[in-house]
Amino acid sequence: MLVECQQLSKSFGQYKAVQDLSFTLQPGQVTGFLGPNGSGKSTTMRLMLGLDHGQGQTLFDGKPLASYERPARVVGAHLDAKFFHPKRTARNHLRMLAAASGVSNHRVDEVIDLVGLGDAARKQPRGFSLGMGQRLGLAGALLSDPAVLLLDEPANGLDPQSISWLRDFIGHYAGQDRVVLVSSHLLSEMQLLAHHLVVIGRGKLIADESLAEFVSRSTRNDVFVRTPNSDALIAALVDRGLQAVREGTGISVPGADTELVGAVAFSCGAELHELTRRTASLEEAFLEVTSQTQEFTMGGHGDDATAGGAQ
Repeated sequence: MLVECQQLSKSFGQYKAVQDLSFTLQPGQVTGFLGPNGSGKSTTMRLMLGLDHGQGQTLFDGKPLASYERPARVVGAHLDAKFFHPKRTARNHLRMLAAASGVSNHRVDEVIDLVGLGDAARKQPRGFSLGMGQRLGLAGALLSDPAVLLLDEPANGLDPQSISWLRDFIGHYAGQDRVVLVSSHLLSEMQLLAHHLVVIGRGKLIADESLAEFVSRSTRNDVFVRTPNSDALIAALVDRGLQAVREGTGISVPGADTELVGAVAFSCGAELHELTRRTASLEEAFLEVTSQTQEFTMGGHGDDATAGGAQ
């Protein structure tokens, strides 16, 4: 199933939470949905599901979600870890969702076991930890075995073992030719999980490309070299049109590869003690491209702090 978001827009008064946002989600891959706090990620997901009113449209295999007889079988969404009645047991909460979607109680028990809630199925979720609430929310999203899965910060509150399980599960789910969109601030996890990235800031699209392409554009990708002949090597690198920046006991050469730097060093007779290719992390690349789109920063107050809490 192909998911097409077309010119999604949403305003809260004068504040534009999402602005003409368009991107396409492909089956068979996990798409990471990234952006600083207040960038419009949660609002975008709500617009995709028709939970918020705005402009633009989202098409699922060419049709709006509302045109499907059983929308829950098209899209499963987990947007809020506390979306349940506090006095209804976990199993009964899921049975209520199942009845609305035409899903059997047998499937309810399947997803309870799948997300590891078997021992808590008869308990009321008001006493659940955030991590347990996340598992219950994921179970609800999976009930109808949907073709599309939308998850907003699903790893919040999970312990390391649960995060590892979630990563493996999401990757397996997408591998069955499903569409998976995951919003998260855990960039180290996203680097392990995502194939593709959609990055937004202040409601506008910043990047829509593979994770590898996104990271490769970072200026933090460089070659680090150590030599007792640093002056000669820097001069030779500059002569070849390369940047050479002193860094601690060595030299950083942005945008180069080890073969080129090694060849330049050989040509000028520089003895090398270290020659290393350094690749930017997703976190470094993300902070670099979103540095001008932070709505809220430490020590200051964003001028959109009353914008309805849109994220």
